[in-house]
Amino acid sequence: MTTYVIRRILLMIPTLIGITVLVFAISRLAPGDPIAMQMGLDQGIQSGQNQAARQAQLELYGLDKPEPVQYFIWLKNIVQLNFGQSFKHHRPVIELIAKRLPITLTLNLTAFTIIYLVALPLGTLSALRHNRFTDRAISVVLFILWSLPIMWVGQMLIGYFSNPDFFNWFPSSGINSNNSDKMPFLVWLKDRIWHLVLPVLCITFNGFTYLTKIVRASMLDNLRMDYVRTARAKGLAEKTVIFRHAFRNSIIPVITVLATLLPAMIAGSVIIEKLFSIPGMGLLAFEAITTRDYNVVMAVATISGVLNLAGLLLADICYAIADPRISYD
Repeated sequence: MTTYVIRRILLMIPTLIGITVLVFAISRLAPGDPIAMQMGLDQGIQSGQNQAARQAQLELYGLDKPEPVQYFIWLKNIVQLNFGQSFKHHRPVIELIAKRLPITLTLNLTAFTIIYLVALPLGTLSALRHNRFTDRAISVVLFILWSLPIMWVGQMLIGYFSNPDFFNWFPSSGINSNNSDKMPFLVWLKDRIWHLVLPVLCITFNGFTYLTKIVRASMLDNLRMDYVRTARAKGLAEKTVIFRHAFRNSIIPVITVLATLLPAMIAGSVIIEKLFSIPGMGLLAFEAITTRDYNVVMAVATISGVLNLAGLLLADICYAIADPRISYD
């Protein structure tokens, strides 16, 4: 297993380089001049003074060099975790990421935990009550939830639960109140949880509907297998048959989803963070794309690529833990 993990980590390097090359090329091919946009000159540069100022900014950020040279300079700096300077914020990109990444991880890991806590028992229950009222009711509810657009759900939640004309139970934006820095820890924690209720709900409902269907289908396949009938014929308790035999073998597809769900949620949090004005990585990425902040775009793409590759590696390790028959030696 150790040899396999080392080999996979080494294979991640060229894959990650390929991702960065692709993102670098797309960001440079996108229309718009980031320096002119920052200077308010996106409609054209007329005077020689403006041209000189623009040229100085290009030299400051290294954008006066050919694109291949820019990429290799960026690649050399990235080894030292130097993502460069943000064109918009005029701060090191690593500082922006260090401030915003924990917010996005808190949001998504909370939603991720809730998704699995709901989907695993719900999918198992649906499989055990196959073709009964419980199964059909769960399937109908999941189908309805799956069909709802996240943006629409978020707007409805804000419109009803953050509106003084209706319930006004939860805040509509941010992750803490304005005076949160003066709050005791327990009060601050309660305030943070209260702010996260609507965004987390927005993220989770789509994820657990998909995962519940995966668990249900996998459980149904395994419950029909010969080894389950054999276990029941031997007189094993039904709980032992379900959870020790059927459920354990049903976990493989769930692990596959695990490898892609968290990175996908972090990518999808762009919508949630924009909608709820949460200062996380998603909102940072959205602002960077709209303002052509190349260094931030490259940093976000690199981190997303690392998360995806790490998720796939983690899934392979979990396969071997869940099923001893799987070996990478």
